[in-house]
Amino acid sequence: MSKHLKRLAAPRVLKIHRKERAFTIRAAPGPHPLEQAIPLGLLIRDYLGLCDTYKEARKIVSNGDILVDGLKRKNFKFPCGLMDVISIPKMRKNVRILFDRNGKLTLIPISESDAEWKLCRIQNKTIVKGKKVQLNFHDGKNKLVEKDEYKTGDVLKISFKENKIDEVYKFDKGTISMIIGGTHIGEIASIEEIQVVASSKPNLAKMKGEKEFSTIARHVFPIGKTKPAITLPEVKMQ
Repeated sequence: MSKHLKRLAAPRVLKIHRKERAFTIRAAPGPHPLEQAIPLGLLIRDYLGLCDTYKEARKIVSNGDILVDGLKRKNFKFPCGLMDVISIPKMRKNVRILFDRNGKLTLIPISESDAEWKLCRIQNKTIVKGKKVQLNFHDGKNKLVEKDEYKTGDVLKISFKENKIDEVYKFDKGTISMIIGGTHIGEIASIEEIQVVASSKPNLAKMKGEKEFSTIARHVFPIGKTKPAITLPEVKMQ
């Protein structure tokens, strides 16, 4: 695998200038795939503007000044992605990574209280030793639970300090959701109906937002019961 990445070939989710330099920072293998991740060094330099050069970004990260989901990350290539919380204690600055309406990963400023938790979608479930259920989340994390009361597609609000489940947003009718893929990426809509397709094709979800539309079920990310639990990107008028 190449350790380098040209700007012209960089993932479309990144907000970077494509032609001002030849290369950019390539995200290391980690919790988010390359096509949906912002390398930590790039986030510090190009998104937050805390430094001007690659060398300075690397030094800031290696000093342990940046927290991702409450943990110090010292690898400047660490991949940050959807719903991750980036905190800079020395500056009292906290942001959450979300998709905007253009399909770009963007940073949304949040309060210190909101920086103490994140939303994790259940991608898969496995049975482990002791007949406990292990929940596998979209960000690569796992959590053991005693009862099998959650289903794939549900989103859990998890606190960083206690690692406990504060709330559950069901992948079910009426739940407010963010679309994280396809033509309607970045839109906020409520689930009207989940259509199970009896074939190898993906299941569909009928959504109602500014208008009614259908999308692939895996593109639906619940974010609240009756209203969004997270701060959303601002919609800029043309």
